[in-house]
Amino acid sequence: MELNPAFHSDEVKNTGWIDIHCHLNFLEVSPEQALQEAEAVGVQKLITIGTEPKDLEVVLELADRLSPKVFCTLGIHPHEAKLYTSEIRDYLIQHLPSPRVVAVGEIGLDFYYNNSPKDVQVQAFREQMEIAQTMNLPVQIHTRDAEPETIEILKDFSGKVRGIIHCFTGTEALGRAALDCGFNISFSGIVTFKNAQDLRDVASFVPVDRMHVETDSPFLSPIPLRGKKNQPAHMLWTAQKLCEIKNLDIPTFCNQMKLNAEKMFPRILGRN
Repeated sequence: MELNPAFHSDEVKNTGWIDIHCHLNFLEVSPEQALQEAEAVGVQKLITIGTEPKDLEVVLELADRLSPKVFCTLGIHPHEAKLYTSEIRDYLIQHLPSPRVVAVGEIGLDFYYNNSPKDVQVQAFREQMEIAQTMNLPVQIHTRDAEPETIEILKDFSGKVRGIIHCFTGTEALGRAALDCGFNISFSGIVTFKNAQDLRDVASFVPVDRMHVETDSPFLSPIPLRGKKNQPAHMLWTAQKLCEIKNLDIPTFCNQMKLNAEKMFPRILGRN
């Protein structure tokens, strides 16, 4: 399997890809090397994700140090919801206005692992959605094995908070509910997996102007890179699969993904 030569065209590289969800502080290579390798294949900007109290300062520092190519989010992942406190809430409120912070995230629910109690996850998710609403920021949402509860919260904040369901792995019902509530859907390398036809079916009905591409690196390397640690440069394989699903040429798809990212995360363009 090879990448379509169109990925190497000047048109695509000049447009540029944006990896809207990666974890630069988790990679095997340095953030600087990951950024350099991403830029070499046309991935021009990255959003690195906050997940727990101890890495919020880390992602802020990365976004500042690697400006203007790297941005970040701040939030508490459902795995770490038990660590969400009033002090963390105050920290978020203090630092979310930074122009390098583009969203509240990664927030949500994960009832598969239940690393934090379900009620604690729900409370932390709702409180961070309220912060996003107050501060007029988008959200990046993680959800696994919690579709009814996630849909309920999405409905409660429909029209009040915008955002994405990141690394979507849910059912058609969740996908349609998210879209109906005004949220977009982001796909990772999972969409390339052999056994992911249900996910490809979801991608087929998501409007291309409501779709995003991410790596979630260092996790979920796409085919044909399974077994290797993922990194932002690998998002082209996921983009290629989505181009096939949407029956679009690569330059058109690349331009649309950039527009979608800039619309969802306007601070990428220096706008609030």
